[in-house]
Amino acid sequence: MSYPIRLALAVVAAVASVVGESAPATVPVSAEVQTPAASPEHAAVDLPGVDLDGIATARTAQLSAQADQIAQAAADLQAAAQKKIQSAAAAKTTAAKTAGMSVPAVTPGSARDIASQMMLSMYGWGSDQFACFDKIITQESGWNVSATNRSSGAYGIPQALPGSKMATAGADWQTNPATQIKWALGYVQGRYSTPCSAWSFKSAHGWY
Repeated sequence: MSYPIRLALAVVAAVASVVGESAPATVPVSAEVQTPAASPEHAAVDLPGVDLDGIATARTAQLSAQADQIAQAAADLQAAAQKKIQSAAAAKTTAAKTAGMSVPAVTPGSARDIASQMMLSMYGWGSDQFACFDKIITQESGWNVSATNRSSGAYGIPQALPGSKMATAGADWQTNPATQIKWALGYVQGRYSTPCSAWSFKSAHGWY
């Protein structure tokens, strides 16, 4: 409002007070106060349509999931390493147990070869039982078909006493290693069930 107008209103009010009339309402002077704009460095960041809290929450969940995956992968690697160690230890233990039960080399067509084939075909005995049988016969006759004990008269590969017992396996018991071995295997099976049981008995008593 300009100064002349304000002066005129003041005069009118003064006159009115003199004559007893109510003066017209004073027109308030409005002061236009302009709020200064916030400085750029203090202005809040407002991106329309962007959920910043949601993004932060999703990122946290993603990092947590990745941490769980890393922990699981580490646990799997540790379990695999432990399993490998256990397998190696088991193999070492098995090798140690079987070291004293090595199967001797068998020459094709030899008495050992005949015995190995007969044991498998007739009784289903494998290399472990053959190793026991080989120890028995090696000590008894050295696999010599005509081996004879001068003091007792025991004869042949199994040192049957008397040797004529082996006639039940064949008439050529005196010269045929297959006949002698057949008789020996039947004797071992009937008396001890298996060659390894016979070897255990012989080891303790010196005979079988």
